Amino acid sequence: MARDIMITLLGKPGCHLCEDARAVVERVARDLDVPWEERDITRSEQDTEQYWEQIPVTLINGVQHDFWRVDEARLRAAIANLR
Repeated sequence: MARDIMITLLGKPGCHLCEDARAVVERVARDLDVPWEERDITRSEQDTEQYWEQIPVTLINGVQHDFWRVDEARLRAAIANLR
């Protein structure tokens, strides 16, 4: 039985790297039938402090996977390893 998997993309409005990351995450999530969510770090003081210098940040099941850029092959491999 496959574990539940959730991809979370952390970013902020106006971030061009976040827009690029969103396209990759959307594609991978769709292709692998995995749910994903997006979180605006400016809505949380803790997220802002923790991730401001790293966005976009990709989490898999709440664990940081990537930051600045999302490597599609690496994201796909990480998800495959959880199944």
